[in-house]
Amino acid sequence: MNEQNKASVTLQDGIVLFKKSDWKNALSVFLYIQADKEEEKREIAYYTGLCYAKLKYYTEAAPHLEKFIAESHDSTRVYQCRMTLAYVYVMSKNIKKAEYELTMLLNNGFESAQLYATLAYAAWSQNTFSRAIEWYEKALSVDADNLTALNGLGFILADSGKDARRGIRYCKKAVEKAPDNPVYLDSLGWAYFMDGRIQDAKKYLYKALTRAPNSSEIKTHISIVENKKE
Repeated sequence: MNEQNKASVTLQDGIVLFKKSDWKNALSVFLYIQADKEEEKREIAYYTGLCYAKLKYYTEAAPHLEKFIAESHDSTRVYQCRMTLAYVYVMSKNIKKAEYELTMLLNNGFESAQLYATLAYAAWSQNTFSRAIEWYEKALSVDADNLTALNGLGFILADSGKDARRGIRYCKKAVEKAPDNPVYLDSLGWAYFMDGRIQDAKKYLYKALTRAPNSSEIKTHISIVENKKE
């Protein structure tokens, strides 16, 4: 936002930019506006937090989202902000806070595959694999086609050594629905590796690498598979 445009900028201008997915310029507007009314201050906190999250500035996003949650009575937006805040905390490795936000949603009667899948990821991040599996299964009971849950459950079943063949089945479902997704291809390749199927593992891991050539995780998996004697 240039100096010439600052004088007449309004909250609505920022909202229009936000709806166009122009997060950077929308954020500039929301940071510039000085609101007097409490309702406008809440709106600014709401959109500022979401813009920061969209731009992956997770540390900056959290206080704005927290402010909106604390002051708003709009249950739909509070749900959205708690889900976003949980994701922000997961990405910044603050798993306990992420779990708190998700648990608050559950306690208030909210339920979604996304919520359960995020809880599963939080559990996985703490190496509590059995709990992660339970949450992913809960996500799939709500939405059997949820790709995040299919991939996450498949990967954990294989990677933890609990049931690699079952893990392959879930990972394959995710790949069938999103055949160009490098994360899903990597998970399927790794699941095949954990089941001892080296050639199948290489096939999908190299497919994943062509789609995400800078992924350190995929490169690590390929290195492990290549050094494994069949």
